[in-house]
Amino acid sequence: MAAPARTLNCEDFSMFQEVLRVMRNIDDRIVHSLNTTVPTVSFSGKVDASETCKQLYETMMEAHLTRDKAIKSCITQTSEVMGQLREERAKDSDNLVLLRQLRKEQTKLKLMQSELNVEEVVNDRSLKVFSERCRIHYTPPKVK
Repeated sequence: MAAPARTLNCEDFSMFQEVLRVMRNIDDRIVHSLNTTVPTVSFSGKVDASETCKQLYETMMEAHLTRDKAIKSCITQTSEVMGQLREERAKDSDNLVLLRQLRKEQTKLKLMQSELNVEEVVNDRSLKVFSERCRIHYTPPKVK
């Protein structure tokens, strides 16, 4: 259930979003995962629910961290490209191709930054669902 080892393409925003979508599969399927792995009261003796919840939590946290790092890496990379384009624009302010390229990078940066907000919502939703089903079986460590 771990996130796929695909690299994030920061150049093409649609590919960036597609890879994030694939990486978010664990969060999209959290309810299904919990329903199939965490036993109900009648089956609680057949499966170690605390170990199952712990493994699911660790997998989920690893996926969250991986996506967060990937998004922030792309934001940094795009910011660097924008910095270079701004330097070039300072030297040649009449270059329309350069201005268009700079606007394109600015838009891409804003979209990538909005993905951080989406990521926060996805993570919160997953943790809420996890807590509802696993709170009896497993208490995750406190995040500082």
